[in-house]
Amino acid sequence: MTDITTLYNPDDLRMPLAREKTHRVQVGSVALGGGAPVVVQSMLNASAQSAEENLAQIDTLVQAGCEVIRMAIPRRSCLDVFEEVCSRSPVPIVADVHFDAGIAIEAAKRGASKLRINPGNIGSWEKTDRVLDAAGQAGIPIRIGVNAGSLDKQLAARSDLSLSQKLAQSAYDYVLHCKHYGFTDLVVSAKAHDVCDTVETYRILSRIMPDIPLHIGITEAGTSFQGLIKSAAGLGILLQEGIGDTMRISLTDKPEKEVRACWTLLSALGIRKRGSEIISCPTCGRCQVDLIALASEVEAYLQTVHKTLRVAVMGCVVNGPGEASDADLGVACGKGQGVLFRKGKVIKKVREDEVVEALKEEIDRL
Repeated sequence: MTDITTLYNPDDLRMPLAREKTHRVQVGSVALGGGAPVVVQSMLNASAQSAEENLAQIDTLVQAGCEVIRMAIPRRSCLDVFEEVCSRSPVPIVADVHFDAGIAIEAAKRGASKLRINPGNIGSWEKTDRVLDAAGQAGIPIRIGVNAGSLDKQLAARSDLSLSQKLAQSAYDYVLHCKHYGFTDLVVSAKAHDVCDTVETYRILSRIMPDIPLHIGITEAGTSFQGLIKSAAGLGILLQEGIGDTMRISLTDKPEKEVRACWTLLSALGIRKRGSEIISCPTCGRCQVDLIALASEVEAYLQTVHKTLRVAVMGCVVNGPGEASDADLGVACGKGQGVLFRKGKVIKKVREDEVVEALKEEIDRL
């Protein structure tokens, strides 16, 4: 029998990651780019007129593992709240600004750790330069955030470019202008709601601007079910190709779900680990317990456990331990009972109604 390692060179598969080639920027206390760990972000959706509501949401996001948080400043009257949020937040706050360069300039003075501006609506080059000056004086980076729905009208009207090329062109033009102006503390994003367009855009950006850190995401991805699938498909491709220094999974749902989704994706790809993972089978005709309910209960409990564990909930006594032998702990169920196992070795048998509590006790012991 031929050993497949004689058919290829494993070293040929270990290509340098694009994210290792980007320059590093500092977003408050968080390093981004230049081979730093992929940073998990989300965005506040509380009222921009209430500091307390935003700070409460920040606490929830931080507990979920969010490392950088973006806050919209829709009106100048919201700047006082933004300043208070920045001063009291335990993690860096990014000012999200559209249409009004004056808000971005003021946000830089009020404690923003980074500015996010949109080339399609921030205004003239002169206004952009004033924002660059403000960010430079504050010593903070800028994310140039291009969206398919808000491209510059002239660029959007070009028929000789694909949407991906238009998005990349917009980002490239702004980066080039910023560099010529002398501002290089930059991060770029260029998003569409279409997965294939977004993936192609980031591939282009990674090649034409290999030094610029990229914030990846699928914009307007939808509610939880669709949004998770589209984001996992698109961002999973990019991350596996080494593209992406920071990420947000955008969902029409609670922001903390975005954070959990980011960590789950990063963990599935072996890029970063946080929290515990559940391994459970899809059930079949051999299953003789309510496995869906059992797995859901265990999954909910694992969200409260600050450990990095793999816990298996399997529906078949025969194959369970074998299929999940790399799990730290698990249960394989039979008719009205379950067999607890650790690292594939059986510990004891328990009744079906004892499975969840028995697993909890074993989890707490680890």
